Amino acid sequence: MTSRHRASERLNSLAPRRRTVVKAAATAGAALVAAPFPAGAADEVPAFLHGVASGDPLPDGILLWTRVTPVAAAIPGSGLGPDTEVSWIVATDKAFTNIVAKGSVTATAASDHTVKADVRGLAPATTYWFRFSAGGTDSPAARTRTAPAADAAVSNLRFGVVSCANWEAGYFSPYRHLAARGDLDAWLHLGDYIYEYGTGEYGTRDTVVRQHAPTHEILTLADYRVRHGKYKTDADLQALHAVAPVVAIWDDHEFANDAWSGGAENHTEGTEGTWAARQAAAKQAYFEWMPVRPAIAGTTYRRLRFGKLVDLSLLDLRSFRSQQVSVGNGTVDDPDRTLTGRAQLDWLKAGLKSSDTTWRLVGNSVMISPFAIGSLSADLLKPLAKLLGLPQEGLALNTDQWDGYTDDRRELLAHLRANAIRNTVFLTGDIHMAWANDVPVDAGTYPLSASAATEFVVTSVTSDNLDDLVKVPEGTVSALAAPVIKLANRHVHWVDTDRHGYGVLDITADRAQMDYYVVSDKTKANATSSWARSYRTKSGTQKVERTYDPV
Repeated sequence: MTSRHRASERLNSLAPRRRTVVKAAATAGAALVAAPFPAGAADEVPAFLHGVASGDPLPDGILLWTRVTPVAAAIPGSGLGPDTEVSWIVATDKAFTNIVAKGSVTATAASDHTVKADVRGLAPATTYWFRFSAGGTDSPAARTRTAPAADAAVSNLRFGVVSCANWEAGYFSPYRHLAARGDLDAWLHLGDYIYEYGTGEYGTRDTVVRQHAPTHEILTLADYRVRHGKYKTDADLQALHAVAPVVAIWDDHEFANDAWSGGAENHTEGTEGTWAARQAAAKQAYFEWMPVRPAIAGTTYRRLRFGKLVDLSLLDLRSFRSQQVSVGNGTVDDPDRTLTGRAQLDWLKAGLKSSDTTWRLVGNSVMISPFAIGSLSADLLKPLAKLLGLPQEGLALNTDQWDGYTDDRRELLAHLRANAIRNTVFLTGDIHMAWANDVPVDAGTYPLSASAATEFVVTSVTSDNLDDLVKVPEGTVSALAAPVIKLANRHVHWVDTDRHGYGVLDITADRAQMDYYVVSDKTKANATSSWARSYRTKSGTQKVERTYDPV
């Protein structure tokens, strides 16, 4: 626990104080839907308008998060509001009759009145309840769970998997459906938790379903804080944060489209300030608003372990990468260009080699499997090229993915093969489509060449995919494009180019299985969810196969 926190106390059977909640949750553990202060409410009464969250579970600890609004004027990004003492408690039961840890932290305008408590001394593989309090007001209660002990034999783990949530393109019903399951050990957010664009500037099928804030493109620290704050008002997102810990990494839109270490496609140096200032603002806001525990300051790459069954390496593929190159100029193979940066790649290789768990998961924001477009017709090629950032004449490469940094990929896959590292599974977002892939050492000769790993890519929560770009009924494009993509990419077992949803990854010693779920209509707040497909990789095979039932 940091010096800002009072020492956590171990307690037994201590009844919590009861307070009046300014904003009552609909049910215990439900998240608050943000709204202005109630009419007539005193400005000095604090409120928890952005829900509560937990993240980065350890065997003995969990990171807790909330934001307090101490006075009505202290909205996100305002820089207003007094220092406010925020206490927290952790209990083994929903009624908070058996409190096992407590402490407090001061919320200040310097951190946008967000607070974190890195609670330690907890029991492994245990479900806990927590809440915050300030000025006589309690936050909603929330559930979290610690990781298994490092040496524990774990029979099963289950993770929700999501990416790419554009506020203006629709509602976050995938979060609601994941929250309703009640069976997740944690959930992984693989990037693009927020989007940086101004209103109407990013794909929404030409319809802004709901307007974000601020309405302009976010550039400053205040802007990024306002955007994060807007996202945290979403009831479905709050609900998911309130039932299980998140393990999050960033991708480009937490900064700006196609970000790299020195700039971004969606950043104009000078006109929009300096990239260094914008990147620093984006990172500061992200760490303020997300329950992420960085192992190295300013980056999201880190590793978590879940008993003897899983270790999870989480990557940062934006902070250290070289600038993307134009397609077809030959420099994608340049060994002086990097996606990961030397230190991160060495860290990843060492961790994969030394791991003694059954499975090695890699939280990976952009697709590692090679991808050739093949002979798509012009009417399909143009929107696909637009989605992937490719030249619309159809050269077969997406240089924002690992395809644009082939020397890093070659080195990593060769390392897996040379050291006989088995059961490496890349979990990926970014591309707004669902994929189930083998990761071949040589895509050109596959399947005669070896597969070094497997990859499960989840589709977007709301961000536009191919049917949205073409503006045709869902499934229309996938029926035409998927067979062509698979023919040109023999390591691809399945691709769905059209639908939105989420994944559920279930892991046992024998197999890792991804169940893909889709939602009925991203523009409807009450969208339903249905199972679409399932793929698994069996231990020792390094290959994906279809299975015909979800777990």
